[in-house]
Amino acid sequence: MRIDLITIANKAPNWVNQGYQDYSQRLKDPSLHLIEIPLQKRTNPNQLAQHLAKESEQILKACQNAQYIVILDSSGKSYTSEQLAQRLLYWQSQAQRLALIIGGPEGLSPTIKARAHESWSLGALTLPHPLVRIVAAEALYRAHSINQNHPYHRA
Repeated sequence: MRIDLITIANKAPNWVNQGYQDYSQRLKDPSLHLIEIPLQKRTNPNQLAQHLAKESEQILKACQNAQYIVILDSSGKSYTSEQLAQRLLYWQSQAQRLALIIGGPEGLSPTIKARAHESWSLGALTLPHPLVRIVAAEALYRAHSINQNHPYHRA
């Protein structure tokens, strides 16, 4: 299975890239791939709808080969590590290619939310978008390690 982590973001700092790569390189099957969509400049608040529409178009293009789409959203379902491990098994049974989508500062458009099969919440905290990719990658690696009886996860 291939998991595409699609994110709306500016260039991430090196520590973010290193943290993400640490976990993504550990995952072989499923494999984890980062797709970054440039954040549209928000210089004019009256053009916010246009920016979201353009970002949505790029997200839809990036996930066109995915059979299953999950958005990361604060209103989504939260999982324990063990529950996420079960969910990962479910996703693997549903698709050869999964898209996980992280929105920009204003979140995701209704178009993207309607296209998603489900919504996953990393918790009630508001996290900086670059950090979300690291947390999601670690959570997926932990879930995979649980499913493989790997000692990484110690309950």
